[in-house]
Amino acid sequence: MSLPVNILSIQSWVSYGHVGNAAAVFPLQRLGFEVWSINTVQFSNHTGYGSWTGQVYPPETVAEIVDGLEARGVLPSCGAVLSGYMGSEGTVQAVVGAVARVRTANPAALYCCDPVMGDVGRGVFVRPELPSLIAALAVPQADILTPNQFELELLTGQEVNTLQDALDAAHTLRGRMRQGGPGIVLVTSLIRQDAPPTPDGGGGGSIETLAVTGEGAWLCRTPLIALDPPRNGTGDAIAALFFGHYLKAGGLRSGSVETALSLSTSALYALLERTHLAGTREIQLVAAQDEYAQPTRTFGAERVVDRAPVGPGERG
Repeated sequence: MSLPVNILSIQSWVSYGHVGNAAAVFPLQRLGFEVWSINTVQFSNHTGYGSWTGQVYPPETVAEIVDGLEARGVLPSCGAVLSGYMGSEGTVQAVVGAVARVRTANPAALYCCDPVMGDVGRGVFVRPELPSLIAALAVPQADILTPNQFELELLTGQEVNTLQDALDAAHTLRGRMRQGGPGIVLVTSLIRQDAPPTPDGGGGGSIETLAVTGEGAWLCRTPLIALDPPRNGTGDAIAALFFGHYLKAGGLRSGSVETALSLSTSALYALLERTHLAGTREIQLVAAQDEYAQPTRTFGAERVVDRAPVGPGERG
């Protein structure tokens, strides 16, 4: 009997609601993974409410917990690392250090970095120095990056208005990623000027997720579910869902990115639809759990025409 893949997930944690590890761990477990979570903060609720209690853990805590995992002799069995919000320079360094230690024990381990820095409407919501630190320290170690459209523009300095803009910016980012890895950029919450009408013909518009690799690019489009205010934790959930489905589909095997894009985007749509119907401020992560492995409604991933790509670590 084969054992589940172990994923080390380093993110924030909230007691009430679902952001950070509280949004990522459960979907990954429902997909069949063992998740070793390291929490960088412990808050009562996410900061979108304007007030919260709890504490930020010192960055040294990350290294201390990895010390304990190493002492148990389990790091060689860690197949992947996932990181999300990193609130300080020390945390960025601690996460990158943890990735290096896992790769020393298991060179085949993959690192998925969700570069949480900001969003359309809110702007940059991390410390001013963090975008450049994430770009300098985390991006060069990443095998998979999952920026939203705003973060893609912030990391590359390139404005994204069209599909080709998004492809060009994603390849710029791929050129800065770890050489020898799959070099996948997943652009979430993509809204572009040249998008076609909504899939179901409705008037609510559409939203897209774009996956860009060295072998091609794929786009998955769903109706836009207008949630006001936007729900926190959706980016954390899609990063976990895509990473999980990519690993389940065989990683570097042909078709794995297309499959992971379709299933993860469809699962997120089901999660948002359930949240919209419930009318809740928090995403309905538990209620939508049956949708994560095999969504009821599947949105296909369409291959798009892309210019000659560069490999990860190569400048375009």
